[in-house]
Amino acid sequence: MADERDPELPGLLLRTERDVFVPLLRQADDRDFELRTACPGWTVRDVLAHCGAALTRVVEGRFEPGVFSPEANDRDIAERADWTNARVVDELERGMTEAGAVIAAAGGAMDGIALGEWVHAGDVREAFGAEGAYAGAGLAPALDLLAAVSRKRSPVPLTARLTGPDGELRLGPEDGGREPGRYVGDGATLIRLYAGRPLTGTRYELSGAREGELNLFG
Repeated sequence: MADERDPELPGLLLRTERDVFVPLLRQADDRDFELRTACPGWTVRDVLAHCGAALTRVVEGRFEPGVFSPEANDRDIAERADWTNARVVDELERGMTEAGAVIAAAGGAMDGIALGEWVHAGDVREAFGAEGAYAGAGLAPALDLLAAVSRKRSPVPLTARLTGPDGELRLGPEDGGREPGRYVGDGATLIRLYAGRPLTGTRYELSGAREGELNLFG
């Protein structure tokens, strides 16, 4: 993995996820949108409304004060309360298609949005009971983007030895101020650690760092 930022990576991740996630949502029953997710207080529909709203803000360049705060997120969801589920998915699909170019031009400031959207897709898949909720076609670009975002956001250097074909990944700062921690496990569980998602049923080794230190999303 190169240390230099790849500006096309967020858009690639969003489009890759769009092509597998949107068809899943189109096939879902309306009752599936009422399922609770790992995000406290949010149903599947709430997560999708939040994601669509966030990407629409990116596409349209609407970043008023307090944007993406919990209060702003709740307002975005409330504004879509009378939308059909199909309209919520339509907005999300448009955002996943168009936001990549805007994020690429932002110099890294919005890369975390693309990563967060992919994590939320995993939240929905997990609520649906799908196998490999935080894996699939988008896992490889998601891991690369996680590494890039962590270099700016995480205070903890970490070397991740990933099982399977993904190899080794360096995360966090590289200034030598702290001895790197060590992770051994699969890529999907690493995503869960950095996203603060439930770890029930996972297997991994973590030394030189604590779980709570790795959470990038609060």
